[in-house]
Amino acid sequence: MTHTYNIEGMTCSSCQAKVKSALLKLPDVLNADVSLNPGKAVIEMQAHIPLTTLKSSVASVGNYAISESGSHANEMAATAETKSWFATYKPLLLIGGYIVLIASLTSFNDGELDVMNWMNHFMAGFFMVFSFFKMLDLRGFADSYSTYDLLAQRWRTYGFIYPFLELALGIAFVAEWSPFVTNLATVITMGFSSLGVIQSLMAKRTIQCACLGTVFKLPMSTITLVEDVLMVVMGAAMLVMMET
Repeated sequence: MTHTYNIEGMTCSSCQAKVKSALLKLPDVLNADVSLNPGKAVIEMQAHIPLTTLKSSVASVGNYAISESGSHANEMAATAETKSWFATYKPLLLIGGYIVLIASLTSFNDGELDVMNWMNHFMAGFFMVFSFFKMLDLRGFADSYSTYDLLAQRWRTYGFIYPFLELALGIAFVAEWSPFVTNLATVITMGFSSLGVIQSLMAKRTIQCACLGTVFKLPMSTITLVEDVLMVVMGAAMLVMMET
């Protein structure tokens, strides 16, 4: 993938060389073409690199700043526009459909749907399947997640921990371990996760959604928020149902 960025602070060819060298040292950068006038950097990368990482890299060699250019910000939006909504989110819809089907087939008791059991099975499937896709490329997920999650932006390690949190929640739902603690943890974890999504949507940022890791390139949209909020609502509903 190739992205274009604006570079500020370069005043001479020496600055240009420093910035280029700093960018080329990043593990996932395959090539970097840096121009002085105007200050631009065309970066070819083998995996998504968060803007925070690029900023740290150029700032380490001088008083330089890097920011997304208009072309970079519109790349994913342009790609999405060439595909229908269904085609764009087909992987997510299919995965969701399979989880719903399995939860439904395993939640019928004497011909009646056990709602509590259905939600438990759905959440177990959701967390285990989604953690699987994230773990296929932990580093790529962590990089992508750090572009919008409030905690991962400040503590990148959280991006590596998060898939294991999802896996742990999935196992807890399957084992029906301490339902109160499991549902409360779900409400807190997914509720906090949704804050970063809300912030990105309100800012109208065009970024990649990390819900399915880096396997599928899905743009951030309201469907991402629906996923997180749905889990919060289910977790809260199950807490209420346990009290009644």
